[in-house]
Amino acid sequence: MFNKILIANRGEIACRIIKTARRMGIKTVAVYSEADTGARHVRLADEAVLIGPAPARESYLVIEKIIAAAKQTGAQAIHPGYGFLSENEDFCHACQQAGVVFIGPPVAAIHAMGSKSEAKKLMEKTGVPLTPGYHGDKQEPDYLHQQADKIGYPVLIKAAAGGGGKGMRVVETSASFLDALASCKREAASSFGDEHVLIEKYLLRPRHIEMQIFADSHGNCVHLFERDCSVQRRHQKVLEEAPAPGMTAERRAAMGKAAVDAAKAVGYVGAGTVEFIVNQDGSFYFMEMNTRLQVEHPVTEMITGLDLVEWQLRVAAGEVLPLAQEQVRIRGHAIEARIYAEDPDKGFLPSIGKLVYLKPAAPSNYVRVDTGVEQGDEISIHYDPMIAKLIVWDDSETDSREGARLRMLQALAHYRVVGVANNVDFLSRLVACPAFSQADLDTGLIAREQDFLFPPAVEPARESWLLAALAELLREKATALKVSATEHNPHSPWLLRDGWRLNNSAQRTLQFRSAEIEKSVLVTYVGNEFLLSFDGRATPVSGEFKPDGTLHAYLDGRRVNAAMVASGEKRHIFLDGRAYEFAAVDPLFHAGDADSAEGHLTAPMPGKVIALLVKAGDKVEKGAPLLILEAMKMEHTIVAPAAGVVKHFHFGIGDQVGDGAELVEFEK
Repeated sequence: MFNKILIANRGEIACRIIKTARRMGIKTVAVYSEADTGARHVRLADEAVLIGPAPARESYLVIEKIIAAAKQTGAQAIHPGYGFLSENEDFCHACQQAGVVFIGPPVAAIHAMGSKSEAKKLMEKTGVPLTPGYHGDKQEPDYLHQQADKIGYPVLIKAAAGGGGKGMRVVETSASFLDALASCKREAASSFGDEHVLIEKYLLRPRHIEMQIFADSHGNCVHLFERDCSVQRRHQKVLEEAPAPGMTAERRAAMGKAAVDAAKAVGYVGAGTVEFIVNQDGSFYFMEMNTRLQVEHPVTEMITGLDLVEWQLRVAAGEVLPLAQEQVRIRGHAIEARIYAEDPDKGFLPSIGKLVYLKPAAPSNYVRVDTGVEQGDEISIHYDPMIAKLIVWDDSETDSREGARLRMLQALAHYRVVGVANNVDFLSRLVACPAFSQADLDTGLIAREQDFLFPPAVEPARESWLLAALAELLREKATALKVSATEHNPHSPWLLRDGWRLNNSAQRTLQFRSAEIEKSVLVTYVGNEFLLSFDGRATPVSGEFKPDGTLHAYLDGRRVNAAMVASGEKRHIFLDGRAYEFAAVDPLFHAGDADSAEGHLTAPMPGKVIALLVKAGDKVEKGAPLLILEAMKMEHTIVAPAAGVVKHFHFGIGDQVGDGAELVEFEK
């Protein structure tokens, strides 16, 4: 076994690998960019080496720098994690040339499966069922357009070297094909350095089911059962679970055999995943093989009780697989949710910033949190905005899937994030929606359940306004007590903030705003309590506010457990599994002319302008695409807010823009 390994990755997966290596007594070396100085994976590793500037192409994707770091620190092997160089055959070859073990498959296997089109040709020869499509080398737009017309719409355009939903588009009509193709090729070239694409028939209501396989260098290969990854948006997985609901023993055996046959066909070694598109009738087609560990591997670990990273290390060290196929068992059900810094109400636009407050669900035998960040860390524009993976498991004999679903709802209710937009509330609705609850799964579930998942905005619950006021009062009092401890006269009555008056009860008004709604709470000080008058009702309120934000409140004699986090003028209330955001309103503040910004379009986040779709002076209709901004390896189209004229672009193609930068001067 190795004494020291280098992890050629960052964030959550680097931390995950470090955890297993430490348990096995193996020292770890982290690599990091200038943007990741002080990141959690750097703090956890035994050693860390700076490998370059923030952009991945200048640090995490530079093979020479990573090999040099391994040689410099004496690392005997390199674990690539997932993403970055994990499926790069040049990197695998460079490791071999340098005498460093690559913890992954051999070069030939990466080469065979690295191109989706080549992999499909190989699978066809092996007898694995394939989705109808074009997987050839001719890439002229007109020729690809002809192939798509021949296959029949809808079709799916996919980057041949892709993954993670990047460089992928569903095309509904022939007229929209060329625009979608151009966008796919740009995204594929940016993310993978290869604009080669393939085209497949887009199946209606398909499920996405993948088989985890493992092979050693002694000719042994097993599958560790399936994962259902059907719940997706933009072809990126949102929820994953194992085992797949409704999977029969016969179908599992057939898919497992196909996956193992695919692995053996390329002389595979290590961890891999064979992905299938599955029709509602149970028929399945090979989609692709990922020659690495998958983001969703924890659900497989939870139902099998195995550590897949440990298996990777043992296989890379030349050991035989720890178990034979008949020794691997399924126990219970597991579900994984990916918690991202993104805004579901704004088209899942990624969010960046400091994690002002981060309190994950408490880990247990049934709840696991894999994360690469902690409170105070930054979500950067340069990398994937994942905050954590939340994994739950249940082993109930009656219905372990329903048990896991309920555990997930509970865990999400206790997950609290402040500082960046996040998808925790959205995930709670997704897990609660009837389609997921009843395992009515397909890759279009999120689009199909739009009404449930994106309900109309409603006014925050009455209790949340009262708790915002109570938390503000208790926070003021706690702050005053801290100040009094440093004053020359710590017993000064002016520091008590208890509302004492000689004859009458003190009163004051607190104002809060939620979205466009602004309301006042009249506070009357009554001994150690407050009487809060809100919406025509007076409610006696008291409570205790702790430094970690926990709020234990009594509303009209009823105990309520909540939390409040203050960030600037924002007040974040967490109550009954919901997050409410208020702004504390200063009545003396003058906002100025609310219409002064009309006529300008700004960047929703930092990024790079990659296309201007109209010219200055053009007349456009409402919703017309004006420019494309690339941020976090995804494309975001800026559209006209109304019918009007594009007066001027403030940036050109290739220019970097900051968050909130004015992009277009627009006249209605």
